[in-house]
Amino acid sequence: SPTSEIMKFGFPSYENIKSRNDYVLSYNRMHRTANWVIEHLTSDKLRQRNADRSESIFTEDLSVPEMFRSTNKDYSKSGFDRGHLAAARNHAHSQDALKDTFYLSNMSPQVGEGFNRGIWNRLEQQVRSLTKVYPDVYVITGPLYLPLVENDGKKYVKYQVIGKNNVSVPTHFFKIVVGDRRKEKNDAKLELQVFLIPNRSIPDDTPLHAFMVPLESVEKASGLTFLDKISRSAIKQGRLTT
Repeated sequence: SPTSEIMKFGFPSYENIKSRNDYVLSYNRMHRTANWVIEHLTSDKLRQRNADRSESIFTEDLSVPEMFRSTNKDYSKSGFDRGHLAAARNHAHSQDALKDTFYLSNMSPQVGEGFNRGIWNRLEQQVRSLTKVYPDVYVITGPLYLPLVENDGKKYVKYQVIGKNNVSVPTHFFKIVVGDRRKEKNDAKLELQVFLIPNRSIPDDTPLHAFMVPLESVEKASGLTFLDKISRSAIKQGRLTT
């Protein structure tokens, strides 16, 4: 099944799992956004453009109880974009798959200029381009709420909430990208690149690799365990071949 293919390296956690046509998500009812979203990309799928984005509209996720849902009204005039976690363009091979990416459970409040429409968009494009090199690319994306040292020298976790439903605005987003060549070469290691980017406007000339971090640092910050079905010795961390 598509779900077992997407989740073949294990579930980072088991909270409120939602399986879509083409991605799997864990929903956080308190933050009104996902804990993580996992996608499986192939060049074959990305080549097909059978869906029209103009027919997709941002929709409340009715599978989430109303009390824990985010709504379009929460985002309206908030100053934040409805930022896709599973990127729309990754799922344009069918109208249903594309439509699934427009559920608000797949959105997080993102700074628009310089983030969602800037570096985050660049990262999504780079991830898609990896399918030219790796037969299978797996992507795990999610929000984080990280501590900051204030003037008194103490650490605090502070984040804004928007709308009547208090949708949490993440301080950072992570994206874990796995390049899998094992279809071509049995003994190939899984190649892994991890990005952690602050949710703010970032200058266009900032290279993506400036935001690379070790996988363990995202695990520690998120409380999630990634790729637990794979031995760490079978994973090579570093920049993927583009």
